[in-house]
Amino acid sequence: MLPYRRVTMLREASDVTIEWDRIGQPAFDRHVEALLHRMFDDTGQVIVVNGRGGDDGIDVQVTTDVGLRIFQLKYHPDGFPGSLKGRRTSIKKSFNRAMAHKPVEWTLVVPCTLTTSERAFVNKLADGKAVKVSMLDRSDLDCHFAAHSDLEASFTRDLLREAAKDFNQEKAMLLGADDLVDRVRALGGRADTVDPDWTWDFQRRGDTVIQTLRAKHSRAHEVSPISLRLVGRPGAMSTDLTAAITRTLGFGTAEDVALPSEAVECLTIDGPSWLSRTVTDVEVLWKPAPTSAPVGTPVEVAFLDSDGGVAARYTGQLNNVGSGGLGASVDTDIHGARLQMMLPFDDTAAGTLRYSFDLEGRDPAEALKIMRLCQRLLRGGAFRLSVNGSNAGAGTLAPSGTPDQLREVEHLLLYLSDWDVLQRHCENYFPTPLTYTAVERIQVRIARLVVEGHCAAYPFARTLTFTLNGQDHPALRALLGDHPQSVRVSPPGFEVTVGGHTLDIGPVHLFHTQLRADNGQEALRALTTGQSAGTKVTLRPANDMSYRLYLADTPDDGHPLVPTPLGLDGYTDPR
Repeated sequence: MLPYRRVTMLREASDVTIEWDRIGQPAFDRHVEALLHRMFDDTGQVIVVNGRGGDDGIDVQVTTDVGLRIFQLKYHPDGFPGSLKGRRTSIKKSFNRAMAHKPVEWTLVVPCTLTTSERAFVNKLADGKAVKVSMLDRSDLDCHFAAHSDLEASFTRDLLREAAKDFNQEKAMLLGADDLVDRVRALGGRADTVDPDWTWDFQRRGDTVIQTLRAKHSRAHEVSPISLRLVGRPGAMSTDLTAAITRTLGFGTAEDVALPSEAVECLTIDGPSWLSRTVTDVEVLWKPAPTSAPVGTPVEVAFLDSDGGVAARYTGQLNNVGSGGLGASVDTDIHGARLQMMLPFDDTAAGTLRYSFDLEGRDPAEALKIMRLCQRLLRGGAFRLSVNGSNAGAGTLAPSGTPDQLREVEHLLLYLSDWDVLQRHCENYFPTPLTYTAVERIQVRIARLVVEGHCAAYPFARTLTFTLNGQDHPALRALLGDHPQSVRVSPPGFEVTVGGHTLDIGPVHLFHTQLRADNGQEALRALTTGQSAGTKVTLRPANDMSYRLYLADTPDDGHPLVPTPLGLDGYTDPR
């Protein structure tokens, strides 16, 4: 019976609260300061004042939105009755010094249970003062520490250790960090003795203990098999959850799937007697098994034409290979697009493929590869998959793209191709601007055509405005006359700006063969009288068609052009 008595006595010792009349002034201050931090850290700023240089009437101050609150700590375990000279005078002096800080509340903290007389004395301190006076005595402290049991336990630890020594049970106490490691290791050793084939690894996160079943040798699953039987509630499962279950259990795809408790009828574990059980009201989370092939293994997807020949090849890297009850799965990264292929064991069933991609941050060449792959997938057709040079499966994708989707992809491919040409021409590389206006899109297209040697209509040039410099010339008089004339000007550069990025494709020629001067007769009279210098002349296409634009180093052969006439001193940008 002796061991039982010892355990009982120790349990009683563990219920001991803080013995305020025995802990002494330094421990009292430390206990109260820690408690005030715990009580007010979430709502205000707690500052403990070091009293070595004089505390100015403040032991602990708490600043909140309401204002300043001052706590005065007095270690008087036997109170401050009028018979004990000096104690009430000391409290009053502390109160008066604190009033210089204009607190909204002043609180006296003592480790005794206050008498009616003592409470009346403290309350009377506030007479004539715009301050609230309150008290925290022993019963209040006990109540607050009970609300913060971990704080109380840390301060009563020494008392418990002394009690444990008295009853020869000191080993029952946790003595420090090393002791914690030793005990956890010892507990793990006990877990290892439960079963010859399996054991538990465990960890604690807050109040949660996580147990992980681990095989003790490579044949544990053969010698002592463990199986799980899950009964779900189909009516509680969403379409997305059902599809995820099919992918993971049916094809072994690498994705976490969480079944909420409302979707689980029960989970039965069959295996050793110590492990077997049926649980309800449980959330089930399963994770993918490690892949059989290393991540990064080369992968190739070949798209086949109607004759079985290879129409396109895309290479990438392996993310995961899995297998389930319905077939196998291969997860790959192809030029930045993620492809997840599911290949049924049934040769008559069609394979399926899921894919996702993100063009953000990719330059045009990278984005082009991704979108061309997307186009192949939307159109559908036969494909063949190989991993590290070995055939991994084949299938046929049903067309999934709508006419609008395919048309959108075509437009995006053309836009990306335009940017690819421009960036290579300018040798200036940056991520493709994915947001643009209709005007910006037209400018990109025109710039690409010009770079490739074409002569393109420039719809944003409706007029050209020149300034006469006073020189006379027959060509200038012809331009100012009644008949349309040909004019070519050569801006030093042509810039395209989209999404904050600017490319200058270099010198260009801007021309039109049917130009008239809006104010030609007026300018001609000024030229005749020798007063034309500074006169502005606006040239407008006679047929209201756009100016034409081509790269300056493009050969002029075949273009009915004349140089800019003499007598013109610069021009403004077309508008």
